[in-house]
Amino acid sequence: MPDLRISRSLTIPEAALEESFIAASGPGGQNVNKVATAVQLRLYTALVPGLSERVLGNLRTLAGRRMNEEGVILLVSREHRTQDRNREAARARLEALVREAAAPPPPIRRPTRPTKGSKERRLAEKGVRSGIKRNRGRIRDE
Repeated sequence: MPDLRISRSLTIPEAALEESFIAASGPGGQNVNKVATAVQLRLYTALVPGLSERVLGNLRTLAGRRMNEEGVILLVSREHRTQDRNREAARARLEALVREAAAPPPPIRRPTRPTKGSKERRLAEKGVRSGIKRNRGRIRDE
């Protein structure tokens, strides 16, 4: 299969991927019992050129328990009845995972100070609420 293209600058070479097929579990009758349709897709992150520390850290966070100490990500796909569809599903999930990890971080919010008008509106609203609550008390005869 060809290399997995994530973005212009990031491509996962075929040498960094390893596929093995196992028997799927669950319903399916003879097909499940006879044919190894489930796929285990492994990504060896050490073999991916151009994988920055930031992206690798994001991958570690996003993959969670699917990534081991050596930096190998294991994805298992068994939702389809054929090897080809399971292979495509596993590759699509891997591509989405790496694409999310490679996304640029969101911009950092710079704190701003409230304007004079917003302070005045807030204080006016507090006065209105204070009056409403003050009038909720017991009615006194004067």
